[in-house]
Amino acid sequence: MTMELTDIRLIEEIKRLKKEKNAIVLAHNYQIPEIQDIADIVGDSLKLSQEAVNVDADIIVMSGVHFMAESVKILSPEKKVLLPVYDAGCPMADMVDVDGLREFKKKHPNAPVVCYVNSSAEVKAESDICCTSSNAVNIVKSLDSDKVLFVPDKNLGNYIQTQVPEKEIIVWEGFCITHHRVNPQEIDAVRQQHPDAPVLAHPECRPEVVAKADFVGSTSEIIKKAGKMENKSFVIGTEMGVLHQLRTNNPGKKFYLLSPALICFNMKKTTLKDIYNALLKEEKEIFVKEEIQRGALKSLQRMLQVK
Repeated sequence: MTMELTDIRLIEEIKRLKKEKNAIVLAHNYQIPEIQDIADIVGDSLKLSQEAVNVDADIIVMSGVHFMAESVKILSPEKKVLLPVYDAGCPMADMVDVDGLREFKKKHPNAPVVCYVNSSAEVKAESDICCTSSNAVNIVKSLDSDKVLFVPDKNLGNYIQTQVPEKEIIVWEGFCITHHRVNPQEIDAVRQQHPDAPVLAHPECRPEVVAKADFVGSTSEIIKKAGKMENKSFVIGTEMGVLHQLRTNNPGKKFYLLSPALICFNMKKTTLKDIYNALLKEEKEIFVKEEIQRGALKSLQRMLQVK
């Protein structure tokens, strides 16, 4: 039956199932346009984490990748959390594990661990506090320590170091394979093509790329910045999924992707049919072991308490 459903019919069925089951769909900014359009809430990792706590729903369908669904489950353990495509993962999150993190901590005793939300529940449980790209600088500033361990994204960690020079940031050698592919020569080339367009880049990009950007921020910060600026054209240095909101919200402006490499294939796995099947069958549910959930919850709650 599901193979024969058109997109219009799928959307109708998704709406019906959401109402029938008191379910909502959360979608990350990097999801395909069709998913963003049917989602109840679209945002970056920080917004989705915050909304997961506040939503009044029995079922949350997380249209994103595995660590996002885990975070939602950790923050809302009483809710049924579904990940429509169970193998939608994050290579950067896989670059750090608990054993490695424990060894890292032994080398730098007494230094708090700031864990980027792009990580597993086990790693969050082993950390002192989580962060997203939206609040990472404020999180590090809030800590009463001159030395901070940052995992797993070295590029975001290096960016934080430029913003908080009074602290020593010791970074784990992980990275986002999508943002890390961008090179500074691409900024030079795109500036020649679009000399009046400011470059808005994500801090997961390499330091050499970030240094050449006109603005650096999370996906939500990039979307807000482009909406406020008077420029008529922009170069966007983050995953291409944000272009949908940018173009929808700013019909009089033009947006160009900094690099054709800015496509996260894991984020592009989820389709309308996957959302429909998740709601219909209530399969692919996310579970987190209780002892891990407790530790990870502390890290996430500490993050949400920092203003």
